Amino acid sequence: MNIGFEAKRIFHNRTGLGNYSRDLVRILSQYFPENKYFLYNPIPTNKNLFKTNNSSVFEKKPNSNFYSRFYNIWRQKGVVKDLVTDEIILFHGLSGEIPRGLKQTKIKSIVTVHDLIFMRLPQFYPFWDRVIYFYKFGKSTREADIVIAISEQTKIDLIKYFNVPSDKIKVIYQGCNPAFKKDYSTKQKETVIEKYNLPVNFILNVGTVECRKNVLSAVKAIKDIDISLVIIGNQTPYKKKVEDYIVENNIEHKILFLNDVDVEELAIIYQLATLFIYPSLYEGFGIPIIESLYSKTPVITTKGGVFHESGGQSTLYIDSNNIEEIKNSIQLLLNNHELRAEMANKGYDYVQKFNDELIAANVYNVYKSLL
Repeated sequence: MNIGFEAKRIFHNRTGLGNYSRDLVRILSQYFPENKYFLYNPIPTNKNLFKTNNSSVFEKKPNSNFYSRFYNIWRQKGVVKDLVTDEIILFHGLSGEIPRGLKQTKIKSIVTVHDLIFMRLPQFYPFWDRVIYFYKFGKSTREADIVIAISEQTKIDLIKYFNVPSDKIKVIYQGCNPAFKKDYSTKQKETVIEKYNLPVNFILNVGTVECRKNVLSAVKAIKDIDISLVIIGNQTPYKKKVEDYIVENNIEHKILFLNDVDVEELAIIYQLATLFIYPSLYEGFGIPIIESLYSKTPVITTKGGVFHESGGQSTLYIDSNNIEEIKNSIQLLLNNHELRAEMANKGYDYVQKFNDELIAANVYNVYKSLL
């Protein structure tokens, strides 16, 4: 069958939504190669984030000068005509959107909703962004035949904030890039250590350096501990607040900020880390947690919300605003090699529930249920 995807983020987004979209198309085409997967990309790109094989996965762009220039109109409405021409029987909006007019065709539709953080924590979003998100998610969850939530927590939020019927929502977890599931040689690790000047022992944090991710709590927690913290992620103005604290407390030598780390180097850094800390205030899922569990690196993360879904029973949970509790948890793990090893092994067993084959099968079963 011919399946269409809203593919803007597949080709243009390097972080969460882009990673989810690329991984899903990759595993579906791997485990169900008998289908054709059409990726509707509104804008040309030279980022090389995703390569199609042109045998089962195809990139589709606007086919007129008007839509090439006004690509948002094509993405939001004009693409429907192309879907009909391409004989698409099912369209999957991978990031909370489906085009207008789709319901008037015979094409079935699915939309994935990753999180409703803009409703849970509105203080982190500009007013007009919240207005747009509210309209977009409200429309897509009403019009789609099925809504995929990437966690039970997101399902709860969909019911609470948008009154989506429970039986219309299918919870299907997401996985992570296969780079995090590989073993790397000593030479490869030494190359990464030298390239980034990594300390011998360090705690790792991965994610956009923004207020909601709350990395300042981790920085404060290690102030009086003999350990370094490596922070990897795109940076926002919040970083200045973190840097000010670092300078005021003379701990510049203990904190290393990195950006633009490629995926295999990132996977190696996960494996080199002594432990991983993720004191985020709220997430739709928390991919860095499962990346760490696949890397056999023990995790400290936030109590409540979605974090227990992604972290399982082998993860250590903390109040993300309680600096003393975070500090004590870090010291507990640093001083107990046996506990770290036990957490690493049990976490690796737990994270297998997010493996590619299972996720692909779950998504494909939802597709088949519509057809």
